[in-house]
Amino acid sequence: MRQIIFFFIKNKNFLLFALLFTISIVLTVQSHSYHKSKFVSSSNFISGGLYSFKTSVTEYFNLKENNAILIEENTRLRKEINQLRDVSSSSEKDNNSSNFQFEYVNASVINNNYSKTKNEITIKKQPNTTVKVDQGVITSKGVIGIINDVSKNYATVQSILNTKSEINAKLKNSGHFGSLKWDTKNPNIVQLEEIPRIAKIAIGDTIVTSGKSTIFPENILIGSVKDFTLTDQDSYLISVDLFNDMTSLKHVYIVTNKDAEVIKALESHSDVSE
Repeated sequence: MRQIIFFFIKNKNFLLFALLFTISIVLTVQSHSYHKSKFVSSSNFISGGLYSFKTSVTEYFNLKENNAILIEENTRLRKEINQLRDVSSSSEKDNNSSNFQFEYVNASVINNNYSKTKNEITIKKQPNTTVKVDQGVITSKGVIGIINDVSKNYATVQSILNTKSEINAKLKNSGHFGSLKWDTKNPNIVQLEEIPRIAKIAIGDTIVTSGKSTIFPENILIGSVKDFTLTDQDSYLISVDLFNDMTSLKHVYIVTNKDAEVIKALESHSDVSE
């Protein structure tokens, strides 16, 4: 207590000056509209800056939650787009969701190989979702691969960058289709084989899924034509520049074809009949 009193006695002149200066500022601001407006403007600027800083910090720490919300929203939008596509191509245009063939659920990538010849991707699926072998995996930019093994919470994906991978793909403009494979040379480029000579091809043409399997819907993006050559088999070999950066994958969508089992059973029955 004695030290506090001593402090005030020692600095009485400065404290008196500070008090009188503060009183003069208050009186000036209150009695002059110009000064008052400037003071309010400065206060708003300072408080706005503080609030902006607070918001930036809060948003940074909420990035994970915000990303999860965006992923869920993207999943819903992709499902709605797919439903609209089904409706436009169906003669029975009702709102019964059982008529929609493909569904999508999101998953996160926890391990990604792209430097081997038989690359696989490990994904963590969402709780309470059913994932099966031979389901397609995509991103908003295009095809990633096909699920080849499943556990309770995880699944492995045979990457498009895998010498065992063979995906039905086509030229979007002409509709000519072939087999998409990988020659192991570049993780950003795959090869589309068996495109007939009569097909019209141009650099930059879009390559999409053909829809000729139960795994991927038709017209899912894959990449664009980088270059092409005519082979001895009188067909084109096309180098496809992938839309996806296969070296940087975070979030994916698992494609479920609700009619897959029925189609496979029908095709199996047809094979037996022959």
